Amino acid sequence: MSILAKFSALAVVFVANVSGASASEFFRPWGSPELALILDGYEHNVIDFHEIVEDKRVTAFIHKGSDGMPPKYRCRGTDNERALCRQTWQRYAISKELYRTRRTLAKKLGLKWGAYHLARAGNPLAQARHFLDFADPQDDELIALDIEGLNSEKWMSLDDAEKFATYIRARTGRYPILYANEVVSRRIAERRTTLPILSRLPLWYARYKPTIRGAFPKGNWESYAFWQFAYQGNCSARRCPYRVPGTNRDIDVNVANLSPDALRSSWPLGHLVEEQLPLTFPLPIARPEPPNLPDFAPPASMIADAETTLSPHRHRIAGYLQYAHARLGITLTASAQQYQLPVNARETNASPVNDLY
Repeated sequence: MSILAKFSALAVVFVANVSGASASEFFRPWGSPELALILDGYEHNVIDFHEIVEDKRVTAFIHKGSDGMPPKYRCRGTDNERALCRQTWQRYAISKELYRTRRTLAKKLGLKWGAYHLARAGNPLAQARHFLDFADPQDDELIALDIEGLNSEKWMSLDDAEKFATYIRARTGRYPILYANEVVSRRIAERRTTLPILSRLPLWYARYKPTIRGAFPKGNWESYAFWQFAYQGNCSARRCPYRVPGTNRDIDVNVANLSPDALRSSWPLGHLVEEQLPLTFPLPIARPEPPNLPDFAPPASMIADAETTLSPHRHRIAGYLQYAHARLGITLTASAQQYQLPVNARETNASPVNDLY
């Protein structure tokens, strides 16, 4: 071996040791050899499961199940429309058969299995039924809901995703996990009071950076369940975050902050994460102090006017006058004094001021 070759080999070993030693939950965790890896793919990926299982860190495979709404049940329209419809059904049948064949083989080789639904615009309950028909998830298989963006004209809206997750729980007895990028997961976290289910699904987080420090906690998520860190966009022929035998560069690679045995024990993750208290609470609003108004006493002319207008109601007027004298300190005029009741009458009408209330 040449000196240059020896130096290159030593450099590779040094970099591997440094990356493994510095790996943490939020910084290059795939560099830690004791953590489990999960692959996800779809019908167009070329996969050799016999080679995949040679990497003992690879613990599970999540395969694309259904995509949006199912194809139209009957092919109608022009000749071209009917031909296109038949081709769609043909591709649909092939992908469904391929999915089930791969599931059987992967589970036979010891891999945990899961399926995801690519959520598109449209009836969320119809999409949930489509997923259950296509994937036919067994009790030991993970279910995932994939929300790619916030454009509700293209992707499933967050409110519809809440309905999807609730329906899946009602039909299967467990919740799906949620696949989302930073933008989508951040919006869900901000709306956790209006999305009480979606904001508590275990998070399958898509972020293609070596570190996500500062991304957590958010909302109810203290951390991720899985972190998708490698895909075709950041995996070239010369450089890739992680290469798995038996796959091409177009395979997606994910890491869990668990050992392979711990991940197998927790599979298929059909629970909600614990709800977190908000970091801030609304402050109580102090009751305003009453304004400082000057004391008010009705002028004597107001009482004189009342004498003229209400003269038939002698007893009631007398009550008002007594109240004015006793409570407001108004000196009665000579004309007002004629309305005062005799002592014995005042005693028999001991509480005339109650008429004020």
